Amino acid sequence: MPTPPPPPLRYPAPLRPGDRIGVTAPSSGVPARLRARLDVALDDVRARGYEVVVGACMDGTGHVSAPAAERAAELTAMLCDPAIRAVVPPWGGETAIDLLPRLDWERLRAAEPTWLVGFSDLSTLLTPLTLLTGVATLHGNNLMDTPYAVPDGLLSWLDVVAAPRGHRFMQVPPGRHRSTGWDDYAADPGVRTCALDAPGRWTRLDGTGHVMASGRLIGGCVEMLCNLTGTPYLDTAAFARRTAPDGLLVYVEACGDDAFTICRNLHGMRLAGFFDHAAAVLIGRTAAPDAPSLSQHEAVLDALAPLGVPLLADVECGHVPPFLPLVNGARAHVVHTTEHSALTQMLE
Repeated sequence: MPTPPPPPLRYPAPLRPGDRIGVTAPSSGVPARLRARLDVALDDVRARGYEVVVGACMDGTGHVSAPAAERAAELTAMLCDPAIRAVVPPWGGETAIDLLPRLDWERLRAAEPTWLVGFSDLSTLLTPLTLLTGVATLHGNNLMDTPYAVPDGLLSWLDVVAAPRGHRFMQVPPGRHRSTGWDDYAADPGVRTCALDAPGRWTRLDGTGHVMASGRLIGGCVEMLCNLTGTPYLDTAAFARRTAPDGLLVYVEACGDDAFTICRNLHGMRLAGFFDHAAAVLIGRTAAPDAPSLSQHEAVLDALAPLGVPLLADVECGHVPPFLPLVNGARAHVVHTTEHSALTQMLE
């Protein structure tokens, strides 16, 4: 069973031109018809001056890229290789949970910190890695999203991994998001413009008034993290006691489950103590369906209102573009008023 690390939190060294970035698929790989998009994304990473190392676990013919033991071994090897400074998957998937008992946690704790980047099913790995190794991880856009132009006010994961320890950066919502589906990478592998065709800003669910809250960031995808509650892989309370005496800024986002399911999952996470040290909760904008008598916003309020902390919804940290990268473990400060919203992160 994994054991928690001592404080303080550790940040990977900032990437510089010439550094290597590992690409592996701990969950779903890339089918042949989408390989052209993968090539475009890899070329964009190389254009930043980085060398790219593509692993063997990339097959996209099934729902996972390789057997669990092989995926775990490749991910561990990349995260522990001192020549690889960041690891990024093509995208998420469904069952990365099968890697958790197969990862070499002692080896990961002993290794020099390396950035692990991703979201969706990668939350299953990102969040436990920060909680159990004390190394910051990056909940941000995946490799296949990298070619998209970044809206004003936001950053790319490539910007964050190049930032030095102690760096402070603020992101503000662009006020627009995508209201429809995903681009067809098979038909247009080089697409770089993500149409943000709908207006929208952050929404306070628990009441009115301005919000100012601070804490260490931790969170991820509801559908993935709910399966880890009550296990040694998701002990946010212990993490808060070690590293965040002033509390946590917890973020969650729903991928596709209906409002009833998300409501049940969030209730379960709250009852298991996932939100116990939250100073505020950020909820990602979602395209997941409402239920006949319960909206996604109402589902969050039903489950999390008993926390008695600000609940800010429609944050750009989920499956609805654009993407606001969040560093698990970073100190952060959120501000929300009727005129302005912003999230500042500090790598300290």
